[in-house]
Amino acid sequence: MTEQRRLAAILVADVVGYSKLVGADESGTLAKLRTLRAEVIEPAISRHAGRLFKSMGDGFLVEFASAVQALTCAIEIQKATTPDSLLLRIGIHVGDVVVQGDDLMGDGVNIAARVEGVADSGGIAVSRAVYEQVRDRIAIAFDDRGEIELKNIGRPVHIFAVAGNKTAPMPKADAPLTLPDKPSIAVLPFQNMSGDPEQEYFVDGMVEDIITALSRSRDFFVIARNSSFSYKGKSPDIRQVGRELGVRYVLEGSVRKAGNRLRVTGQLIDAITGNHLWAERYDRAAADVFALQDEITESVVASIQPQLVLAEGGRAKGRASIDLDAWGHVTRAFALSLTLSRTETLAALALLERAQQLDPGYARAFADYALVQGIVAYQDWSDDRTRAFERAMHAARKAIALDPNEPRAHFAVGNVALFSRRYEEALPALRKAVELDPNFAVAHARLGVALAYNGYPEQGIEHSERALRMSPRDPQKHFLLHNYALVAFVATRYGEAVEYAQRALQARPGFHNALRVLVSACALGGDIARAQATLRELRHVQPSITLAWFEQNVDAPEHERNRFMEGLRLAGLE
Repeated sequence: MTEQRRLAAILVADVVGYSKLVGADESGTLAKLRTLRAEVIEPAISRHAGRLFKSMGDGFLVEFASAVQALTCAIEIQKATTPDSLLLRIGIHVGDVVVQGDDLMGDGVNIAARVEGVADSGGIAVSRAVYEQVRDRIAIAFDDRGEIELKNIGRPVHIFAVAGNKTAPMPKADAPLTLPDKPSIAVLPFQNMSGDPEQEYFVDGMVEDIITALSRSRDFFVIARNSSFSYKGKSPDIRQVGRELGVRYVLEGSVRKAGNRLRVTGQLIDAITGNHLWAERYDRAAADVFALQDEITESVVASIQPQLVLAEGGRAKGRASIDLDAWGHVTRAFALSLTLSRTETLAALALLERAQQLDPGYARAFADYALVQGIVAYQDWSDDRTRAFERAMHAARKAIALDPNEPRAHFAVGNVALFSRRYEEALPALRKAVELDPNFAVAHARLGVALAYNGYPEQGIEHSERALRMSPRDPQKHFLLHNYALVAFVATRYGEAVEYAQRALQARPGFHNALRVLVSACALGGDIARAQATLRELRHVQPSITLAWFEQNVDAPEHERNRFMEGLRLAGLE
């Protein structure tokens, strides 16, 4: 059998002084290590599309497709560690690896392990192979340690250490956000006071439903869930939140769930003055959770603008029968789907299938299943791509049949239609999604693309701008920026397409969708040298890229696809 090899970025890490720590306090050290892995290391690996392929006591080895992903992950991990939570030493190398089942071996792994050995306590060391790939892509400074003889490595390796407190010049910050011309609010994640980490899903799902209910009022500008949740686990200054999100009001609170009882506290704060406008405490049976959400929502609305008629006042009626276990599965799946990791996306799909079984009348379970199944099909993570798209569309239409006012169901229809190149069908579905939820940021982004693909790119730009304004701190901001770049490309505004593709790559280095836009927009805009340089980077993160692959897989109308391919061809893609 031919030996299977591939190029990979390998991250190796271990705990500084682990043996001594265990000797002094074995149970405490092991507990800290478990917490560090569960709360910091594994989520960071997932967010940056890594694969943990070996774990050895206090150490672990992770494979990434690119050096940028590996270093970004390492920086995130080190920023989250403290002496109290254990300090790590991390090394990264890019090299050839030998595949043996789920394990990796060879020089790429061996050198990474030795590079880790010369890293500072709490620091990151990288080989020159890594440094050359990341130095112009990540805004971080390095200390050049020179060539170092590493144990059992036949030649010296040039080592660079990430500088502790030095950073390279950062990209220009976004312009300050101005307040909208209507009451504007951000709902921050509520604090889970139950002492049970499992209740995080319950608390987050409750807050998400409050955001959705507020969003359905056209009289408000509501920050999207993803940006609000960027403050999760933090204690931010409310005035700073107001400035960062560009809103006048902030709602925060806490939830305590004990047995079948709920206690929810909420307070509404003027983010300009810091004054508390409203505060309330609710004690209810857990079965009344949906009525409780509406009660809080109505109180907030009334506090912001008392003369408003509450159009959503009766929303709780008819929802009390929803199975809370099914609802819990949906909230868990939503969190997993944001990672864009294949493993966690498929896990989200399984949770949503279970939610449908638990409550066949729960429209949101079918809507989210359609959205996640569409991602699985688009990423080619299924055995039958065409059949996966069909399953997604069937689930979306089922959700609409169950609840015609579920915006995520209409969004799913539109998104799957775009993926499937059914552009005329996508447009009314996405219009309906934003009609039902005017603050649905990602639906505005996709509506922008649908408008552009149907011949209305200038209208598409308007919705693309609105999506970014609604969710300025979205963890998937790279996706919103990429959609803007696509619309600008269709509008032949190549300078804007380059700008927003660049911003998407700053938000998510190595994002191949944005790299493709950047290559073609640079080439058609006349910057062939830059297009060629970007194409080299694209080939590194997406080795399968060819004109034939693009023609087969990218969802754009034929005339736009041909223009896109012309730019890629000018850059040198065959």
